[in-house]
Amino acid sequence: QMQLVESGGGLVQAGGSLRLSCASAGLTFSRYRMGWFRQAPGKEREFVAHIAWNGGSTYYTGSVKGRFTISRDNTKNTAYLQMNSLKSEDTAVYYCAAQSWLKVPGTTVQEYDYWGQGTQVTVSS
Repeated sequence: QMQLVESGGGLVQAGGSLRLSCASAGLTFSRYRMGWFRQAPGKEREFVAHIAWNGGSTYYTGSVKGRFTISRDNTKNTAYLQMNSLKSEDTAVYYCAAQSWLKVPGTTVQEYDYWGQGTQVTVSS
């Protein structure tokens, strides 16, 4: 069983930056694609970004492209989400998730195998 723990959320003004971290334990981190999702109040959880097991490829949803950067450090079993130029519409609980490297890269909740508990990001305008 893989455990994922997010950190780094908080309150930031519009235009500011935050860096989220996702620490992993329990399984071989480098055998998992890592993704970030977010869920705003009253909305469904939505895909934000994912990164391949070796960091070799990344993919972003359109609304964050050019502002967010996903990365990972397999020596630290940690994934990151650097968020710049934050907007009020980025306010949400952010979740990291792990998907087996054997699967086709996914952008839906159902395609991921393990989830963290989430960290709140609030952007004030």
